[in-house]
Amino acid sequence: MHFFEAIILGLVQGLTEFLPVSSSAHLRILGELLPGAEDPGAAFTAITQIGTEAAVVVFFWRDIVRIIGQWFRSLVGKAPRNDPDARMGWLIIIGSIPIVVLGLLFQDQIETVFRSMWIVAIMLIVFGVLLGIADMVGAKRRELKDLTVGHGVAFGFAQALALVPGVSRSGGTITMGLFLGYKRADAARYAFLLAIPAVFGSGFYQLFKSWDVQGPFSLPETLVATVIAFAVALGVIAFFMNWISKRSFLPFVIYRIALGTVLIVLLSMGVLQP
Repeated sequence: MHFFEAIILGLVQGLTEFLPVSSSAHLRILGELLPGAEDPGAAFTAITQIGTEAAVVVFFWRDIVRIIGQWFRSLVGKAPRNDPDARMGWLIIIGSIPIVVLGLLFQDQIETVFRSMWIVAIMLIVFGVLLGIADMVGAKRRELKDLTVGHGVAFGFAQALALVPGVSRSGGTITMGLFLGYKRADAARYAFLLAIPAVFGSGFYQLFKSWDVQGPFSLPETLVATVIAFAVALGVIAFFMNWISKRSFLPFVIYRIALGTVLIVLLSMGVLQP
């Protein structure tokens, strides 16, 4: 593989990481379709995900600094424990626990069985349908100030489902938020903030674990893909937050179902291998 493939994968990573369409599913599919039909590798995926998550840090920088600052102040008694930002800090920590525990428990399955293209196709369709239902029936009245510990845990388990390619980290978390009655923008904002420790943690862990593993991409190619993923993701976050404040998730639901269906057809015909 060369710079062209790395650029394409970086572009797709940036485009799909925060849309509810599953970036891991798209990278898994592209790994089969691009010249050489090769898995990009754990190190490449980990580094490019760090790039896209850095876009979240830049976009929500003021929120993150305020939350961290108030959380630390509440620990030393300089801010009330029920301060909204300090409380959000705790809710992000609590919501991150499920993905850490389940990621460690099912690490082998995540890297083998769950990467089957059949599972990817089914998850794209199933969670696309669930997102559509949640968007239709959700009350959309609650805001982040209404977030409880129980809801934080529920969001966390929904995020953990994204360990299976095809589910979508943002899609699964936002779907849970809609079912719990949160507004689209509030569910998305918490989903993005909740992803920060999970993605950075798993990204640096995978990077450390696979540092000496020879992958299909060189370091310069990987860095180019990461920069592209960061730049594209920054624009996608701005677009997505603006979109959901005015419109529904229906286009993403239709896209997921269509992509999953096409994938099943290609697998059935033997064009793609599971």
